[in-house]
Amino acid sequence: MKIFPAIDIKNKKCVRLVKGDFDNKTEYKISPIDQAEKYKDHGFLNLHIIDLDGALTGQTVNLDLIQEIVRKCDLNVEVGGGVRSIESIQKYKDIGVEKVILGSAAFKDKNFLKEACQKFPNQIALGLDAKDGYLSVSGWKENTNQLTLDFLKEVNDFGASRLIYTDINRDGMKQSPNFEETKKVADTSNCPVIISGGVSSIADIKKAKELNNNNIEGIIVGKAIYDGDINLDELVKELDA
Repeated sequence: MKIFPAIDIKNKKCVRLVKGDFDNKTEYKISPIDQAEKYKDHGFLNLHIIDLDGALTGQTVNLDLIQEIVRKCDLNVEVGGGVRSIESIQKYKDIGVEKVILGSAAFKDKNFLKEACQKFPNQIALGLDAKDGYLSVSGWKENTNQLTLDFLKEVNDFGASRLIYTDINRDGMKQSPNFEETKKVADTSNCPVIISGGVSSIADIKKAKELNNNNIEGIIVGKAIYDGDINLDELVKELDA
């Protein structure tokens, strides 16, 4: 199972939000670049980055910072946050990002998602952020009346190469991911699924593995790392366990 340590960037700093609430955030002293190098030095191979400034503005605000992370760390990087145009995807591809995550823009314009998947084969990840089973968009500020699984069925054949499923109610809460709902998503999805939201301990990583679902590709770990609940030396052992 792939483990994706996370970096959320706002105002050039590492931050973590609680349930996606920009007014309920914690800033950390370590810089995004230093944090990425820390992950690299511990032996991680993958990295999940969200440009929170981008999520709010729809622009690639932290492109220069992300470029430096890619250049220095040589990790398999997936990036999301306000990617709303082919041009933005191209910018990330040009700096060596492995996968670009589409969220709100994919929901609001399914043709954009289809075009992106065709133009960038095997390089588009679909981010599905759900609250009580319904999709949320626009940096989680806007709830929809669209059931997550219904939307997934509509776009399942578009060609996304990865799906990142986040339960917003669990995100930043360290109360364990919503494994049950993630399993439903994985059973429906045509592409591999990443578990996101609520990882609190090494036990959650082990439980994800025990699901024995061949369509669950990996898991994202964020706040529990920054708060010291998960030790990176222990976490990296789960890559080979």
